[in-house]
Amino acid sequence: MHIPKSINRRALQRGRRLWLHFGVFWLGAIVTGLLAVLYAQLIDIGYNTFLRYATRYWWLPLPVTPAIGAASVWLTRRYFPGAEGSGIPQVIATLHDDGILAPRLLSIRILIGKIAVSFLSILGGFTIGREGPTIHVGAALMFNLRRFYPQRFRAIRGTELERRLALAGAAAGLSAAFNAPLAGVVFAIEELTRSFEQRTSRVLITAIIFAGVVSLGLQGNYTYFGTIDVGGHFPDLLAVAVLLIGVVSGAAGGLFCWLLLNTRLWMPSSVTSWRGRQPVVFGAACGLIVAVIGVSSGGHTFGSGYAEARAMLEGRAQLGAAYPLLKMASMVGSYLPGAPGGLFAPSLAIGAGIGNALHLIFGQMQLPMLIALGMVGYLAAVTQSPITAFVIVIEMINGHALVIALMATALISSQVSKLFAPALYEALSERYRRPRYAPGLAAADDRHRE
Repeated sequence: MHIPKSINRRALQRGRRLWLHFGVFWLGAIVTGLLAVLYAQLIDIGYNTFLRYATRYWWLPLPVTPAIGAASVWLTRRYFPGAEGSGIPQVIATLHDDGILAPRLLSIRILIGKIAVSFLSILGGFTIGREGPTIHVGAALMFNLRRFYPQRFRAIRGTELERRLALAGAAAGLSAAFNAPLAGVVFAIEELTRSFEQRTSRVLITAIIFAGVVSLGLQGNYTYFGTIDVGGHFPDLLAVAVLLIGVVSGAAGGLFCWLLLNTRLWMPSSVTSWRGRQPVVFGAACGLIVAVIGVSSGGHTFGSGYAEARAMLEGRAQLGAAYPLLKMASMVGSYLPGAPGGLFAPSLAIGAGIGNALHLIFGQMQLPMLIALGMVGYLAAVTQSPITAFVIVIEMINGHALVIALMATALISSQVSKLFAPALYEALSERYRRPRYAPGLAAADDRHRE
């Protein structure tokens, strides 16, 4: 059977258009999902290595963590400026920029540095998560796939194409990191773009689906923190608990944001000056603080806090009322030097600790219920993105029975947090958009307030 050449030509042209509009996004999403899984396994290997030597020699973090803190800061400033912190502020900055920042903040060099230095930091027991870096890595990976497009197509679509690639990569990264596809969509709308264009929706959602399928294929269908069972009967004091946890977690998360954004107000001027002159030594000092807190807490403040949060949810650990304060202090010490590391998982652990501590007041309520409320409250307070926070927690604990209570807690805590500080990621992204941005400075630098 003979097929006319005109039909063949039209089929090829249609296939080429589909590839340009969807194919590159799908390819990038698959690679993003694969990279997210491999990165998660790498971080687990790093933290398990730390646990082995810290368990055998309780004193070893005291020299090792400061040394790794200094090395992480030096490597970031020397070879990977722009890779510092969680990476979400960098993604936000590139999405609201005219295309100048993206080649610097979403380069392959940044992608490599993000993975390598965060792995080094977790080897030292720093209180960091992998979810924010996975978002940065996903955005960087997808952004660099723009090279697959013909030069003529890139010249026409330009910055719009690059933004769509970065946005899809960031959302796919979050989806694969938490196995939470709905959270990836909501995060892209609420935190990264503050809007949702219809023409972006299809490629964004399909990218999240492809990344999620890869994650499911490699890790199976799982919930990040397991499934909680709160039964069908809610206690009479649930509304009171929602209000109190929302206020407490909102104040704690707002204070954390304030500390990161206003270092010049609470740090002695001599320390601030020293930090600017000798950032590597400052990184070692922060590492020593992290190590001292970790050793004094029996090792519970080291790492992301995933194990502690899951143990509290399952009723296997009682860490005491001081745990969230110690974890937050360790988190500040881990973030101030400017080495790569995320805030999501440590924030969830702190929130779990808040819920666990408030069980002393609401003893008649189920502990997993209070912990879930604390997790969503503190995460919403730190990000000031309440919808993203409660969707992430719902998907992580399969907590659909608590949806109304989680939504209310997230809204209350995010509003309370705003009384202390502006949205953290948005505020930190401002320094990348300013002309005087100097690569290599700590991610928590507060020059945007000067």
